[in-house]
Amino acid sequence: MMKSHLLCKSVSAAVIAGALSLATIAEAATLKISHIRPQGAIIDKELKEFAGNIKSATDGNVKIRIFAASALGDYTTVQERISLGAIDMAIQPAATAASRKMQISSFPYVAENWKQAQKVYGPGGAIYSAMKDLYAEQDITMLAAYPVYFGGVGLNRDAVSPGDIDVQKGIKVRVPGIKSFQLSGDALGYISTPIPWSEAFTAIQTGVVDGVIGGGAEGYYASLRDVTKTYIPINTHFEVWYMIINSESLAELGDNDRAALIAEAISFEKRRWVNAEADQAVYEQKLADYGATIISLSDDQLADAAKKVRTEVWPVILDDIGKEWGQNILNSIAN
Repeated sequence: MMKSHLLCKSVSAAVIAGALSLATIAEAATLKISHIRPQGAIIDKELKEFAGNIKSATDGNVKIRIFAASALGDYTTVQERISLGAIDMAIQPAATAASRKMQISSFPYVAENWKQAQKVYGPGGAIYSAMKDLYAEQDITMLAAYPVYFGGVGLNRDAVSPGDIDVQKGIKVRVPGIKSFQLSGDALGYISTPIPWSEAFTAIQTGVVDGVIGGGAEGYYASLRDVTKTYIPINTHFEVWYMIINSESLAELGDNDRAALIAEAISFEKRRWVNAEADQAVYEQKLADYGATIISLSDDQLADAAKKVRTEVWPVILDDIGKEWGQNILNSIAN
């Protein structure tokens, strides 16, 4: 009887141990994360550090596999696939195809300096909160915002009256397929041509366009430096990307692993806000060192550009995204 009892206890212990082992295996996950820059770019390096931190924090239960240079598709496609659960994560600009309201993220000339930008796009900011809600509607959880730079105009030629917004430049530039960028490019005197970022280099190289709007010094250096002869930091918009994850993929992680991922995303975001402004200056200098002419505009010229775009572009975009909804966000920023 005693032997039988001991045997039952031994079997029970083995079953429990096996179940715990299976649970551990079930909780282990490899998450695919996409970004739009080449390998070795600053975001690529920072994501490798992020991946290492996650692996350590979860004792190897969660591993991050990084796909650089839009290897999983253009960022619009990637966002759609994250919504469906076909890709786990990304850190990239917001794609507006699923929701026009996401244009609020790239609204031109919302912030004039880095302090204002952090107030608007950082945790608790009006656009930060709005984007978190919009992603949630697509079964996507926004883990963090990733500030990149204030945008500018990159050209594969000499500039034409770069500080005079009333002069029609006669220069065709690539813009994202987002109405706010198209209208802003037109307002600044350029001829806007919507082309995906992944096709921008070839479009410039072959003369389809003579330049690009929609990026900034870091992006142009990382992906377009061989076709960027002139850079005009006219602050077209504040570029912010978002670290996003399929909500079901996040929910399927064990409680401790999920908490570790969220905590590390917050730390990742905090580190970026500390470094972003300095990185913008570094990459403007890198473009200059590579041979590009940097055309700095005066405060008055920047103010004129902002005023014209706000006057001509803001009303059109507000009608597109929902005037009352968008105006409430802009009002909260102004207060």
